[in-house]
Amino acid sequence: MIKKPSKKLIVFTIMAAALILVSIFADRLCPYDPYAQDLSLSYNAPSAEHLMGTDTYGRDMFSRVIIGARASILSTLALVAIITIFGTAVGVICGYCGGKIDSVVMRISDFFLAFPGLVFALAVAALLGGGIVNAVIALAVISWPKYSRVARSQTLSVKALSFIQAARLAGDSPIQIITRHILPNIMGPILVTSMLDIGTMMMELAGLSFLGLGAQPPVAEWGSMMSNGRSMLQTYPWVVLSPGFAIFVSVVIFNLLGDTVRDYFDPK
Repeated sequence: MIKKPSKKLIVFTIMAAALILVSIFADRLCPYDPYAQDLSLSYNAPSAEHLMGTDTYGRDMFSRVIIGARASILSTLALVAIITIFGTAVGVICGYCGGKIDSVVMRISDFFLAFPGLVFALAVAALLGGGIVNAVIALAVISWPKYSRVARSQTLSVKALSFIQAARLAGDSPIQIITRHILPNIMGPILVTSMLDIGTMMMELAGLSFLGLGAQPPVAEWGSMMSNGRSMLQTYPWVVLSPGFAIFVSVVIFNLLGDTVRDYFDPK
């Protein structure tokens, strides 16, 4: 029997969906052209005309924050999807097959887990060069082992249950056992892990952009926008606080959604 979702889960799901919709239709929601420059409007304070003020080049910050959601949120969701799918596939194969494959892949994951995540991502991103795609690749390279560990441990638990043995006796192939019996029974913890990871990945992606290894100008991305305006923090704080506030709100919403999803699958 499917448990009825709580009101809190519904509310946070709607809020997260609203953020995703804003990022998808960002170009239609911007009140001004986010890339249009007008030096006569440089550093205008927040007002009714420009809700979040303007930046160095007179660009409307509110429009840039909205269009920046496309790079920040959609890139984060793509990153989480990549590491979830890849890490889960690796973990399930290792847990089900065992043997040398399991030993070799788990030692590789130990290698990645031995380094501080963001430091390793900085090295990979620097090697690949700047750009939002390379930043996503860099974070994906160092983030998949978490999911492989979760998927492997869950697979080992499910694999030992009697209905898996019954499926083997019934003539099911390993692919059929994995897709029909193992994956449906381990998706709860993996989904919770991925939901809780969205906020973390968004912060790390913004961190790479802030350091110049993510999105490159003139692409609007919240981390790079904060980096470009950090020298004006004391004089024109809205240039930094506007994208910072967007990151704060987005991370809080996705973290609360992740916590609520975890409570839904495991109330204890």
